[in-house]
Amino acid sequence: MRESHAFPTSRMTEALQMLHGYDAVNEAVMLQTCGRLEIYAEVDEFERGAEQIKTFLTQFRHGTIAFDLESYLYTHLGREAVEHLLRVTTGLDSMLIGEAEILGQVKSAYLHAQRAGACGSSMHKLFREALNAGKAARTQTTIGEESASVATAAVDSIEARMGSLEDRCAAVIGAGAMGRSAARRLRSRGVGTLLVANRTHTRAQELVGELGSGIAHDLREITSILEAADVVISSTEASTFVLTAADVAEAMARRPQRPLLILDIAVPRDSDPDIADIEGVTLLDIDTLKSVVDDRLERRRQAIPQVEEIIVEYLERFRTWYQARTTVPTIAALTERAETIRNTEIERLFARLPDLTPRERMLIVGSSLTMLSKLLHPAVTTIREKAGSDRSEALAFTRLLDELFSLDGTHNGRLR
Repeated sequence: MRESHAFPTSRMTEALQMLHGYDAVNEAVMLQTCGRLEIYAEVDEFERGAEQIKTFLTQFRHGTIAFDLESYLYTHLGREAVEHLLRVTTGLDSMLIGEAEILGQVKSAYLHAQRAGACGSSMHKLFREALNAGKAARTQTTIGEESASVATAAVDSIEARMGSLEDRCAAVIGAGAMGRSAARRLRSRGVGTLLVANRTHTRAQELVGELGSGIAHDLREITSILEAADVVISSTEASTFVLTAADVAEAMARRPQRPLLILDIAVPRDSDPDIADIEGVTLLDIDTLKSVVDDRLERRRQAIPQVEEIIVEYLERFRTWYQARTTVPTIAALTERAETIRNTEIERLFARLPDLTPRERMLIVGSSLTMLSKLLHPAVTTIREKAGSDRSEALAFTRLLDELFSLDGTHNGRLR
């Protein structure tokens, strides 16, 4: 199921534009990681918006699907959705609690949505606050200590099975973010020989250059790579199998006395599941990794209460902003009307007193601005506070301001 809805990076903009094209979807961001595909959206009406998102999921890549999509979905609404994103960015909702990669993945999702024109004020504010919450969690607590990323877990798993890597040959398939992280980890653990393969040979060369060691390969050399390696970590964004049973069988026939460990951390998976049936080959996937690092996560777990306090803080900040934003048109209209009156009266005064010096004019304008600010401040402060605490009272107060100052109903009448 997870593989069925993995979106290649090359098609993410197209997917977002299609999703944003549904009439009930006002804004949208798609977050894809090695273990999740989540859509964050602001919709006109919940039920219609949710149905359109489901339609998008079933039709964008497949036309129709033959399984029950509902059984694989979870849906959060309003405050729950905001809290969920905050738990994601702070690392509490990750397979490996506190993992470092998630912030980069959330930022990438946000930037993709911006480029696709799918982001509006709500998603801009929500994702900026979520990213700030993630940074705060990692700087103010120990949630990010004792590295336990997926790539680290992969290398830990390899060492647990093979021992020291000093005399081993390791191959990394894929030079994307996960592949780069895995290669750096292998290098730091003193692997004897490191092979890096990528569909684009130049990217493999770039990664080898960054590491200062290793051998770059093209994926067309996959059989030779498999023949040479003791262990393979695969993490590409390919939509088809990169490691086929035929290629692995051919490589193993050339090295019958040497076992091969393959750890596939890609989504969708890079390896044909039939590889597991080949003699001498051990095939592990991303679902096997969580148990590898459980004993190293205790310190991070101890930070959970502190991180939850940070989540509450940022959740309240966003809630206050989201509810107060509906008062912006009324506040803007009130301020504009007051400024128009002030400016008109100042012009009349100056016309009656043509002999005023520039300094006198400046003092008069300054005093008028100060008086206007002091007059408006209580009303503006009150409406913002009420928007954050009592929706019905804020709406009534907004309507009263409309009537008192002839603002022509400039607010939208909704406090969601």
